[in-house]
Amino acid sequence: MSAGTYTPRPGAAPLPRMIGAQAALETRMLLRNGEQLLLTVIIPTLLLVLFSAVDIVDTGAGRSVDFLAPGILALAVMSTAFTGQAIGTGFERRYGVLKRLGASPLPRWGLMTAKTLSVLVTEVLQVVLLTAIAFALGWSPHGSPFAVLLLLVLGTAAFSGLGLLMAGTLKAEATLAAANLVFLLLLVGGGVIVPLDRFPEAVQSVLGLLPIAALSDGLRGVLQHGASMPWRDLGILAVWAVLGLGAAAKFFRWE
Repeated sequence: MSAGTYTPRPGAAPLPRMIGAQAALETRMLLRNGEQLLLTVIIPTLLLVLFSAVDIVDTGAGRSVDFLAPGILALAVMSTAFTGQAIGTGFERRYGVLKRLGASPLPRWGLMTAKTLSVLVTEVLQVVLLTAIAFALGWSPHGSPFAVLLLLVLGTAAFSGLGLLMAGTLKAEATLAAANLVFLLLLVGGGVIVPLDRFPEAVQSVLGLLPIAALSDGLRGVLQHGASMPWRDLGILAVWAVLGLGAAAKFFRWE
């Protein structure tokens, strides 16, 4: 045994290891939070089961689950990437957690990367659970898995940017109220459960430009109607992603 065997080696861990450890911590915190779990898992599941089993909303020809499942998948993405991330990050900012983490060896962009990875892990769990429930309810999806993946990634980027923008500019209490209000409004008016063609024609074109409408319609076009690549919906999501992430990077306040 040499004299230097137990010599301390101070210094930061490799960056990928730091990001991975922070992402794992963020994921555990998210899954242990009862309110976040209600928002990200229980509410989408209940909506899928309830509206598939009970004929409350006219979803057009075919089985209700074929229309509802893509919209509920879009809702799950929004609940995690936007609502959950906005509220969680907003309160971390208020309590000074972000300020302290920003002073750690993990760079700020690395922290945001870890948060994004946590969102993606949670979404994978959501998609697996909701897909299994939808199959049990008789869902028969079609279309390209690559198109679905691309829609989900762009939807995550769009909602994540908007969530971080809200969390980084508003007070935590305002973020809590605003994020939940936006969630409810987009749930009703974003084509998740109620088809957009049930709304007045004057507002349909405006609602169709919302990220939740683009994501739900894109997923529905692929999974229900077998569309190859919903370019219009992908374009809308890409614009929202660029605008949201760009604004969040510019205006986000760590204190």
